[in-house]
Amino acid sequence: MLGTKILEERKSKFNGNLCVVRSLGLGTYIQANGLTQSGGIVESMWKDTLRKVRGSKSEIRNVLILGLGGGTVAKLIRKYWPGAKITGVDIDPIIVELGRKYLNLDGDIEIKIQDAAKFVPGRYDLVIVDLYRGDEFPKKFEDEKFLKSLTKNKLIIFNRLYYKEKKIKALEFGKKLQKIFSKVNYFYPVSNLMFVCSK
Repeated sequence: MLGTKILEERKSKFNGNLCVVRSLGLGTYIQANGLTQSGGIVESMWKDTLRKVRGSKSEIRNVLILGLGGGTVAKLIRKYWPGAKITGVDIDPIIVELGRKYLNLDGDIEIKIQDAAKFVPGRYDLVIVDLYRGDEFPKKFEDEKFLKSLTKNKLIIFNRLYYKEKKIKALEFGKKLQKIFSKVNYFYPVSNLMFVCSK
């Protein structure tokens, strides 16, 4: 594509081929096997979603991001809730490193490099669940035990891809969430479906 430059390519055992791209229209973003994970279109999608949360006047003092990636969501949270304490968890040290190098991933975020399934969270005002490996949402994060472990938090947002065969899986996941959380709102930015949940 005209005006597009590849800044760096890396191999990751978790996300496959990672590629940092800079383009005229979308700025700098990180792709995993051709799918944008951080920056670019992902930023506008999260911007729309977090604006909805901000409009609800919920007080957000501490945030947990499961699936930190290159730090796009963290950057937006810092912008919308400047005083919030942010903890980011990601299994892939390479995507976090690329986020630091190219996407201004903040130094004041507490970053844990580990499997989100093994992370024992405290209580948070906002939890972001953005746990993709390429374009796959790992089955273990659909497990009832994992989902129930998040119910003690005030607000939880799950990101699911929502196109072609992914639509059915996302809607099935929504039904599962409705059995666990008393309030589940559906929000459709770009080709994703966001579930905004509370107990």
